[in-house]
Amino acid sequence: MEDQPITPHAGPIFDADGLLTYIGDDGRRYVVGPLPEADETSVDRVMELLRSGNTLFAEIEVLSRQWLERVSGLELDRRAALVLLLTTLETALEGEAPEADD
Repeated sequence: MEDQPITPHAGPIFDADGLLTYIGDDGRRYVVGPLPEADETSVDRVMELLRSGNTLFAEIEVLSRQWLERVSGLELDRRAALVLLLTTLETALEGEAPEADD
């Protein structure tokens, strides 16, 4: 069975163990990754950035749902449309991501 994308139900948060997590639309908790080594001030800044994006994330979610409703149908089922949306967004945004320092 191939891995299916999971839509976040809410924005990501740091859990009690310091892991970046989110709840998927399937109700399960997903771990994005461990918290990088950082002091409390850095963690507070990251949390504030995540909170500041919640409203924008909600807008993106609404627009994505509208797009899915518009393009889904007999020729393109909802799951295929979702995969297309996520893949297209990933491809479009990959070129804008800064190179990681190794």
